[in-house]
Amino acid sequence: MLTIAWDVDDVLNELMRVWFAEIWELSHPDCGLHYDDIRENPPDRILGIEREEYLRSLDLFRTSERARRMAPNCAVLHWLELYGSKCRHIALTARPLDSVPAAAEWVFRHFGGHLRSFGVVPSRLDPDMPVYDADKGGFLRWFSGSTVLVDDSAENVCAAKASGVQGLLYPQPWNESSNTVAEALDHLTGMVASQS
Repeated sequence: MLTIAWDVDDVLNELMRVWFAEIWELSHPDCGLHYDDIRENPPDRILGIEREEYLRSLDLFRTSERARRMAPNCAVLHWLELYGSKCRHIALTARPLDSVPAAAEWVFRHFGGHLRSFGVVPSRLDPDMPVYDADKGGFLRWFSGSTVLVDDSAENVCAAKASGVQGLLYPQPWNESSNTVAEALDHLTGMVASQS
């Protein structure tokens, strides 16, 4: 049975969109940017701030009550209702370890009917912490049951493909996907059908 590894931030949820609207725009009302102007991730250069300032703000948001209340991605939920039973699912995230418990709780609250596993490749680690995998491709190589990674990062999709795992780039303003969300999910449906 095909296993799909779903990225959490900006695929299962709209973390960047919500952070931008509820944190960045509110604290920078004259910024003049819109979400669709975020053509890079991380967007520190576009926002005109230091990377550390951006990461601090995003990390604080990730553990906030507002992040806990984020709505799940309706398109992905709908896809799972239609096709989710034809394969197995894992959530796979790259974020700091201190925000993982909140993310796991959020994932299982919204997607627990389909996603039964949760994997983490920390985006930043303290120097004394062990490094098991450098990227999601390394995790998937170890996990070996996953055959498709759905992610908003072209870099993660490339790492998965280099590990022999199929990848599907989920459309976001910062990546070069030429697909709409519906087209990307239709492509995923075709990948699932070809394995059945």
